[in-house]
Amino acid sequence: MDGSGTRSADTRSGRWKMMLVLLVCASPVIASYLTYYVVKPEGRRNFGELIDPQRPLPAIATLGLDGKAGQLTELKNQWLLLNVAGGNCDLRCEQNLYFQRQLRESLGREKERLDRVWLVNDNAAVRAALLPALTHATVLRVQADDLAPWLEPASGKRLEDHLYLVDPLGNLMMRFPADMDAAAAAKAKRDLDRLLRASGSWDKEGR
Repeated sequence: MDGSGTRSADTRSGRWKMMLVLLVCASPVIASYLTYYVVKPEGRRNFGELIDPQRPLPAIATLGLDGKAGQLTELKNQWLLLNVAGGNCDLRCEQNLYFQRQLRESLGREKERLDRVWLVNDNAAVRAALLPALTHATVLRVQADDLAPWLEPASGKRLEDHLYLVDPLGNLMMRFPADMDAAAAAKAKRDLDRLLRASGSWDKEGR
């Protein structure tokens, strides 16, 4: 075999080795998603509605309450529990903010893997009375029209009626039913527990 043939064989061998390395690195992620999405033990039901196909975080412009500009994609590498509402925050918004906080706290030592995010979809000022409860939340102002192609409510419901879940890879992957109450929150927590367990081998707290 001449030198060119040897180099060609070495190149093919190198590519296969690289593919094997990539598969080994990705296998925990693939396995956790197969566990949750494909391998469904008999009798197990999701409370939240799985989004299929998943929708990646869009490069939407954001503005923090401190005036800092950014993009929604900067929130990747962490589980996100999203609430959408105007700055005036009606009763449904207040309830969703409450359940966001309670769900995160209920995760115990795993709570640092989940961020609660409020996307303010208008120009109204956030009421000062809400600020103490938002100390550990991410509050970002976005344009309502920018959210429409990405988030979608259930039929007959408003975008603001739901809580939404984004995985650490940046995919919108679950929508919780509208009008959440304490019983619904308990079911939502079971979904969160399963997802955090399934992703525990590759997802760690913090970005």
